[in-house]
Amino acid sequence: MNKTVNINLGGMFFHIDEDAYLKLTRYFDAIKRSLNNSSGQDEIIKDIEMRVSELLTEKQKSEKHVVGLKDVDEVITVMGQPEDYIIEDEEKPNQSFNGTRKHKKLYRDKEKGMIGGVATGLGHYFGIDAVWIKIIFLIFVFAGFGTGILAYFVLWIVTPEAVTTSEKLEMTGEPVTISNIEKKVREEIETLSDKFKNADYDKVGNQVKSGAERISSSFGDFIMTVFKIFAKFLGIILIMSGLSVLILLLIGVFTLGTNLFIEFPWQNF
Repeated sequence: MNKTVNINLGGMFFHIDEDAYLKLTRYFDAIKRSLNNSSGQDEIIKDIEMRVSELLTEKQKSEKHVVGLKDVDEVITVMGQPEDYIIEDEEKPNQSFNGTRKHKKLYRDKEKGMIGGVATGLGHYFGIDAVWIKIIFLIFVFAGFGTGILAYFVLWIVTPEAVTTSEKLEMTGEPVTISNIEKKVREEIETLSDKFKNADYDKVGNQVKSGAERISSSFGDFIMTVFKIFAKFLGIILIMSGLSVLILLLIGVFTLGTNLFIEFPWQNF
C-alpha cells in the first residue's frame, strides 16, 4: 500500500497517493519550465493550480477519498500537457466549433459591466450582445411596475462574479486549459499595460491634486464647523452658569434683607 500525502492545492486540502503526488509535482514543474521568463508567470501558475484543484474536488467521492494516479491522469488529460500547445495568433484555425455546444457557467462580468455586470454576464451566457439584455430589463422596469429592478438585484445577489481566469473562461465557454489560461492572463496584462501607456499622467496628477485639495478644504470646513458648534455650546453653558449665579445672588440678597427686616427690634420704639 502506497503512502499518502496531505497537500494544499489552490486553497484546498487533498489526501493524495505518493505516486500521484510525484506525477502531479512533475507536471507542475514542466509547466513552470515552459513558462520560464514569461510575463504573468505567477498569475498563470496560480490559476492553473486553482483549476486543477477544482477538477480534483469534483472527483472526490467522500472526505476520505485519496487522489490516485487515475485521477491525476484524467486531470492532466483535461488540462493538457505544456509541450502540446504553442500560442499562435493567426496560424491555428479556430477550433471552438467542434460540433458540440460550449459549456458555459453564469457569472457577473464586472470588468465590462456598468453597474454589477449582470447584463454582461447574461450576454456571455446566452451568446448575445449585453445591450439586448439591458433593453429587456428596461422593458420590465417600465411595463412590469419595477419588476426589472427587482430581478436585476436578485441576479446581482445570487450570481457570483467572475474573478479568477478560470471563471472568466467558463463564463465565455472556453475550455479551461493551460494554453487558454496563459492566453487570457497575457491578454489582461497587455490590456493593463496599454492603459498605463496611454494614460495622461499630467491629467491624472492634476485630478489627484484637485481631489486632495477638495478633501483638505472639506476637512478644514468640517473642523471649523465643529469648533463653532463647540464654541456656541460653551457660550450657552457660560451664559446659563452666569444666570444661575446671578439668580442665586439675588435670592440671597432678598432673603438676607427679609430676615433683617423681621428681626429688627420694633418693640423699642
